[in-house]
Amino acid sequence: MVTASDVEFPLPLNTQPMEARTAEALPREDGLWQYEPKWDGFRCIGFKSGKAVDLRAKSGKPLGRYFPELMAALSALAATEFVIDGEIIVEIEDRASFDALQMRLHPAESRIRKLSRETPAQLVVFDMLVAPGGRLLVELPLHDRRAEAEDLVAKAKTKTLRLSPATTSLATADKWLKGAGTGGATDGVVAKLLNDPYKPGERAMVKVKPLRTADCVVGGFRYQKGKRQVGSLLLGLYNGDGLLDHVGFTSTIANDERAVLTQRLGHLLGGSGFTGKAPGGPSRWSTERSGEWEPVRPELVVEVRFDQVTGNRFRHGTKLLRWRPDKEPSQCTFGQIE
Repeated sequence: MVTASDVEFPLPLNTQPMEARTAEALPREDGLWQYEPKWDGFRCIGFKSGKAVDLRAKSGKPLGRYFPELMAALSALAATEFVIDGEIIVEIEDRASFDALQMRLHPAESRIRKLSRETPAQLVVFDMLVAPGGRLLVELPLHDRRAEAEDLVAKAKTKTLRLSPATTSLATADKWLKGAGTGGATDGVVAKLLNDPYKPGERAMVKVKPLRTADCVVGGFRYQKGKRQVGSLLLGLYNGDGLLDHVGFTSTIANDERAVLTQRLGHLLGGSGFTGKAPGGPSRWSTERSGEWEPVRPELVVEVRFDQVTGNRFRHGTKLLRWRPDKEPSQCTFGQIE
């Protein structure tokens, strides 16, 4: 398998994927849109020239060393000189696991090789920028690019490459959206204009996620950087043993509410905070400040809106909707999000 840095690929390795803007509802103009599941994995652009292969994340960083089985599968294909757009996922017992996917980002090559054998990754293909042989497709409409992607995956005859489902049926798209974000492989639906070209780096698609709410206990908070005002609330839910586990944080607090909220939380400082799983320290995903937090007495309950749950935690920051003085903290359990 060739991965030499001096290989000339059909497109530059810093080619950015086409992205999506967030919307509250799917576009519903009949006949204009193609709908696809929004996969809960690592977005990836795959490049091939001869036997040389490269995989790049949305950030432009190389992913190949973390997924040697994908590199080998693409290198083994008869097709050459192509560029594909897709999502890397890892399945555990036929269900996509984001936790297992994150474990691949490990510094030890021996560990990566072991995981690649035990829990092999798959590349879910949903678009093609360059067809086999080097034919540029970015200016062609989506329905033409989709046909080329279908042909590539069909000829590949390997489980490592799979084609993402697609439909022009709103009923099917609505069904996908209803089932997304519940611990499976997808966390929403993406809508793409059938006649649009591929637009690298532009938010030319539409993504919709199902949004749910939960009542959570405030077990702590973090200050804003360089200030003594609250920056985010740390949220908890009670587990089956009656312990308060950290499950996420709020990402939205109105500036005109910070002073009053800081004073309110100040009266609760020094409490027990999280009695179960507590917020962790810095990691590869966080900043140095991520380990700095203030515990409070678990007396306040807030209702938050969230999209995705992975490993009993909110995948993204939640939106604070309202305070719930009418609800006892002990009523805030994992049953809401299971």
